[in-house]
Amino acid sequence: MRGADEPTDEHWVDPEIIRPYVVTRGRTHSAHGRFNLISMALAVGPPPGPDAGLDPEHLRILQLCREPKSVAEIAAYLDLPAGTIRVLLGDLFDRELVSAQEPRSEVDMHDMKMYRAVLDGLRSL
Repeated sequence: MRGADEPTDEHWVDPEIIRPYVVTRGRTHSAHGRFNLISMALAVGPPPGPDAGLDPEHLRILQLCREPKSVAEIAAYLDLPAGTIRVLLGDLFDRELVSAQEPRSEVDMHDMKMYRAVLDGLRSL
């Protein structure tokens, strides 16, 4: 028998939904919709100190992006949805802690390394 304060099954929410919601503080879009799955992010400047007020996920993204990484790759490494990664990258972009390289049009794309990196990131999702 359940107590009056215990949630019922109809109030149960999947923890896989709660975590991204909490990580982004309920935000679903970046303030700078600059990032898509193949956008490349690169950490710039020295790593921020402990007083920077960044969440662990932000810090992990900065560690990963010491070398350019696509949104898809970052999502795979952190096991978070790409939409969540876009919001977090937008936060870091606003603080000038990452730079973003927009994908070029397909006509101009000849770098097979980037295609392989994006495919590897998508496969690991």
